[in-house]
Amino acid sequence: MDYLISQIVDIAPFEWAALLCCAINGLMIGIERQTRGKPVGIRTSILIIAGTYMFMTLAKSLSVNSLDHARVLGQIITGVGFLGAGVMMTRDGKIHGVTSAAIIWLLAALGMTIGLGYWHQSVVLTLFALLILLGVDKAENQFKALRRGVHQKIQLRRKTRTKVPRSMDKVD
Repeated sequence: MDYLISQIVDIAPFEWAALLCCAINGLMIGIERQTRGKPVGIRTSILIIAGTYMFMTLAKSLSVNSLDHARVLGQIITGVGFLGAGVMMTRDGKIHGVTSAAIIWLLAALGMTIGLGYWHQSVVLTLFALLILLGVDKAENQFKALRRGVHQKIQLRRKTRTKVPRSMDKVD
């Protein structure tokens, strides 16, 4: 029975602690994005980090050659670039979603960082990314000059209704 349990929980070459680190980093960035109603929320963030961690760990376990690891890094970067491109869109002649695309790239980089064994650094880099996301947003709210183009706040205007006299709404 113990053998069966040990076989089930053994996820070598992956590590549970590394997956927990992926989840913590993804949770921190995902909460920031999801609470703002942006694409790439909690689930997506955790899955992107965990996926890139797994690809990097598999590459390390299959070959000791660092050139093979570099090839995997390059392929992850290319593939994630396509994911990010899918998040961007044009609306009213302005490009939207660039920050979300950059977040996807950052999440992949964090997964690769964890996959290469730099767990502590990944948490520090996640906190730095959050500082950028929250700090720049605060600066944009403080300084009007930073709210131009796609960064301007959308204000909905209420349309005033003109009332039609009762005698005109009856059609003969």
